[in-house]
Amino acid sequence: MALAFVLLCLGSATILAVPLAFRDLIDFGFGQRQSASTGLLGSLSLNGRFAVLFGLASLWALAVAARYYTVTWLGERVTADLRSAVYARVLAQNPQFFETLQTGEVLSRLTGDTTLIQTVIGSSISMGLRSLFQLAGGMIMLAVTHLYLFSLNLGLMALLMLPILAIGRRVKKLSREAQDKIADASALAGEILNAVPTVQAYTHEQQEARRFADRAEVSFMTAIRRSRVRAVLTALIIMAVMGVIVFVLWVGAHQVQTGIMTGGQLTSFILYAALVAGGAGTLAEVWGDVMRAAGAAERLLELLHARPAIIDANPPQPLPSPEKAEIQFEHVTFHYPSRPQTKALDDISLDIAASESVALVGPSGAGKTTLFQLLLRFYEVTDGAIRFNGQDIRQFSLHDLRNRIAIVSQDPVIFSANALENIRYGRPTASDDEVMAAARSAQVEEFIQRLPEGYQTFLGERGTRLSGGQRQRIAIARAILKNAPLLLLDEATSALDAESEILVQEGLNVAMQGRTTLIIAHRLATVKKVSRIIVMDQGRIVEIGAPDDLRQRSGLYARLASLQFDV
Repeated sequence: MALAFVLLCLGSATILAVPLAFRDLIDFGFGQRQSASTGLLGSLSLNGRFAVLFGLASLWALAVAARYYTVTWLGERVTADLRSAVYARVLAQNPQFFETLQTGEVLSRLTGDTTLIQTVIGSSISMGLRSLFQLAGGMIMLAVTHLYLFSLNLGLMALLMLPILAIGRRVKKLSREAQDKIADASALAGEILNAVPTVQAYTHEQQEARRFADRAEVSFMTAIRRSRVRAVLTALIIMAVMGVIVFVLWVGAHQVQTGIMTGGQLTSFILYAALVAGGAGTLAEVWGDVMRAAGAAERLLELLHARPAIIDANPPQPLPSPEKAEIQFEHVTFHYPSRPQTKALDDISLDIAASESVALVGPSGAGKTTLFQLLLRFYEVTDGAIRFNGQDIRQFSLHDLRNRIAIVSQDPVIFSANALENIRYGRPTASDDEVMAAARSAQVEEFIQRLPEGYQTFLGERGTRLSGGQRQRIAIARAILKNAPLLLLDEATSALDAESEILVQEGLNVAMQGRTTLIIAHRLATVKKVSRIIVMDQGRIVEIGAPDDLRQRSGLYARLASLQFDV
């Protein structure tokens, strides 16, 4: 920034010296040597004066080129840092943040809005500062050249500023609106592109294309309104500035005729007036860009200033006995922020010993997944406490807590990378041998060896090149590699065929060894070997016991079991 400012000052000073050189050159060329000899170029010859003029032009060109490179670098650097900062802040948000903000909206802000800011910082502001310097320097030199003409010029220009500023505020408002509409279209596109098979299966291609076209049209109309106002702003500024300059030059021409000023003075005044006009015109365009970027900056700052709903304790406490996991739920009650009147969990109390395997069963909406989300501190309990090895989990850092928990979900996430890196996601510092050992334990190696490039095979976006059972086994290998003392299994086998389920279950059996395991299961056949089953309904624990004991009772578990086993 300092270098760019120095180069800006150098270039502006150079270009402001050019009209003075022209004044002396013209007065010298028309025989007014006496007055010219005391000017900028002193007693130089005619050839020397032209050489100085060319030297000034060359110096100006070099300063402009160096400044362009410097500010372009600065714009790219700021944009990269801003994108990284916004992305890091978004990753730190909790799930409730994304209940109201779509992923496509975030991506639009990370790309479109930051590109606008990059354009302003790397180009528009540079042009604006250069024009501002030229305008200010030109105005000063106009005053030095002829104070009366300058006073006329300044007074008329001041009258024109009020409508220009009012229109500029309108451009800012429309720019924010236009960026919001673009984000809406991006959010819709992201949602539909992630569900293309479903769209095609229901033959909704044309319908979804029309929906996107409608949003794109709304975005287009909003952008056109902004462009219309900006065009009016630009035209108004240029017409006003040129009208003022023409009027002032008309006065100056009459003064040359009457001998009040020389032709060289009028020429330098014209050049300075042209610099002022050019600077004002560029500032008008830059002002439109700045107002447009201001709308984008507001949207980015909303993300950059967003504070996570859940933060680390200050200072965080160390996790006791990190190699084991004892869990206690103490009178836990919880309301989702989006449903504050409904209890997702109602006075849950439960103790889980280290290395114990416990299944959570019950109808949909009973609160099973909510327990997992509270354990991971995606949400905070409304009342009560959750303890990890006897200590409230709110006293730990989120990193330490989540580092002791591995999870295998019903729909595991497979990243756009090869098989080796997808498994290594469980522990990024793991060696290739450790990754492969985890893969063998999870029954992954048998199908990886059949892939074209083995562990180096690219698995496609969201694992599209794998079956459901293969994706599950990759997730299990990832959990085994993480080697956390607490394992959460969320419907890990519910969507698999019988053969895949057997293979996945073998991997799960390995993953569960020596670990405290919580299992959410709708298929009761998968949890026959657990230590205890916790039966939940409407956010409450209604039964606890071993699988065989619960079947002997006439409760909810017995009813669910009869529906599944006695068909």
